[in-house]
Order: sequence, then structure tokens, then C-alpha cells
Amino acid sequence: MSGFVFSEKPIGIERGEGATLYADDGTEYLDFGASYAVASVGHCHPRVVDAIKSQVEDLLYVQASYPVEARTELYEKLATVSPPGLENVWLCNSGTEANEAAMKFARNATGRSKIVATRRGFHGRTLGALAMTWKDKYKKPFEPLAGGIEFVSYGDGEELAEAVDEETAAVFLEPIQGEGGIHPADEAYLRRAREETEAAGAALVFDEIQTGVGRTGALWACERTGVSPDILTTAKGIASGLPLGATVCADWIADADPEHGSTFSGGPVVCAAANATLDTIVEEDLPTHAADVGDYLMESIEDADLPIREVRGQGLMIGVEVKRGSNRLLRDLALEESILALPAGRTVLRLLPPLIVEEHHADRVVDSLEAVLG
Repeated sequence: MSGFVFSEKPIGIERGEGATLYADDGTEYLDFGASYAVASVGHCHPRVVDAIKSQVEDLLYVQASYPVEARTELYEKLATVSPPGLENVWLCNSGTEANEAAMKFARNATGRSKIVATRRGFHGRTLGALAMTWKDKYKKPFEPLAGGIEFVSYGDGEELAEAVDEETAAVFLEPIQGEGGIHPADEAYLRRAREETEAAGAALVFDEIQTGVGRTGALWACERTGVSPDILTTAKGIASGLPLGATVCADWIADADPEHGSTFSGGPVVCAAANATLDTIVEEDLPTHAADVGDYLMESIEDADLPIREVRGQGLMIGVEVKRGSNRLLRDLALEESILALPAGRTVLRLLPPLIVEEHHADRVVDSLEAVLG
């Protein structure tokens, strides 16, 4: 009997430290995928490890209806660092759960059912969040899905305006599309979304599952535009790899008292990890560091003599559109150069390293791209 694992890689990982993963055969890999942006402060950051060890010695778990220090601290921390107007926090176990909660919260607060989502968007794999995800390859085997979803072109303000009406409960947007190929939204588009949802009495939801907690050069990608949503969802890099997601919302959403819950909502151990992770990101100003190293990496890739079509992204969320299959490129980088990265579609190499990487790590990636693509 074997585990039910999708797309298992032929590399057995034994341990990690900082931006490096160590395989069971002794190979050292530079991790420029961070397990889909999860290892935000690097693998096994001492501060996070110490926080987990300390919490494990006191209490492993108690349900969310009983206040515990680590959970209460995280509630307060997230309310403090979230975009203006978002001070109500619900904790869960993953990004898709955070988006499921956002759907329920928006429908509950508005009394409406229609959700507007975008082409190329990705919001998760459970049946509700999957309905808002664009690609058929994720959806077709599991239809019928939740109804009431209307898709519009990402970045087209006029099309979005036509879709938002008196039946709309929420508009779901990624400030930068991740799975869809690393496509940043411009400020005018997000502002138009804000204006249209406010006029219609609908909720604007920013899915920052991948873009959040410093990844794009700001703590939240939407902060770069000055546009605040009614609901923000986050996960991935928030707890250094322990399963945690959060749905943060405005008062008018929370005051409608949505009926929702989760057995494992905000366990003390994962909250301790999240507190240490957020403290590290804020106190060490890793968003600014991500912006600086990300700019350096993108400029270095553009300046190199590489057969690529485009480099796009923000901070350390970077997509390199290549002229060959991304899966073959990922294989060659791993096997020939000991670089781990990710795909974002058939022709986009996705770079999501820990926020602690330095310019010399970026240089190594560029050298490896030259070796493999050359």
C-alpha cells in the first residue's frame, strides 16, 4: 500500500534550513518554490521552531470556543496588520477553507448568491472554491459544482462593471494571479472593482492566499495599490508550513453573524507558529527585502541572454514565460542544477523563494537558467 500522492517527485527530502532543502542522498537544493510560498521565513527558522516547541509542551489543542493565549494573540496580530477596516478574524486550516468561508460570509451578509470570479483565477479545490476556479482540468471531474458563479476577464474593468449587479454577493480577485501565470492587476482595475462593489452593495474579496504576508514586497499585495477589500483571505506563508488559513473581514460582514465553524480552527500550535512567523516578517522588514531582491532577480533575468518571452511579477512572486514546456525546464533545473521551482501553466516558470533569500541566491538561479536554457 502506498500514499495517495499526486505528482510525486523522485527527490526524497530529509531536512531543510533557510533557503536550502537537503535530500536523503545528500544533494543540497536551493528552494525557489518554498512549497508554493509556504516557507516564507525559510525552512526551520529558529524563532518559529522555538515557538512550536514551547507551545507543544503546554497544550497541543483545544477547540476555538475556549480562549488560549496563542490564538488570542494571533487574532489581535492579524487585526492589527491587515488592511484598513479589516479587524474581524476567522481561522481555519487552509487557503481553500478561507475562501469557502469568504463565500459564505459574503452571501450571508448580502442575502445574495451570485459570485463574480475571473478567468485564469484559482481559489482552491473544495467544491465551493473550485466553482470559482477557472481551469476545467481542476473542475470537470467533480461537476456539478456550486452554482451562481459568473466569470469575467481579469483586468477588464468594463466587463467587471457589467457583471456586478443587484444580485451580486461578492467579487473574488487575486491581486496577482498565481496559478494563472503570475499576472499582476493594475491599480486602476482594483479601484474599479472597489467602486463597483460599493455601488452595488456587494463584497470585494481579495484572495491573498499566495500573495500575502510579504511575498510581493508589501505585507499584503493590495497595500501597493491602496485598495482595501471587505474580505481578505490568506494562508500559505502565514505559519511556516503548519496548516493555517485566515479570513479577515470588515464589520458589516462580521456583524451579520455568519453561521460557520471548524473543529481545528486556530489550534494553539499552529497559532504559535504563525505568531512567530508574522513577528519575524514584520520586525525584520522582510517585505522590503523581498521587494529589493525580487527587483534584482527580475532585472538579472531580463539582462541575461535567455530565450524567454517575458518576466513579470512583484517582489518574490515572479513568473518567467519561456519558449519551452515549463515542466521540462523544472525537471532540468532540479536534476542538473539542484534548483527547485514551480510551474504556473504550461510555459511559465514560477519563482516563489523564501523571503530571506539574498542576491547571491538570485545570481545562482540566473546562472542555472542560462545553463539549462542555453
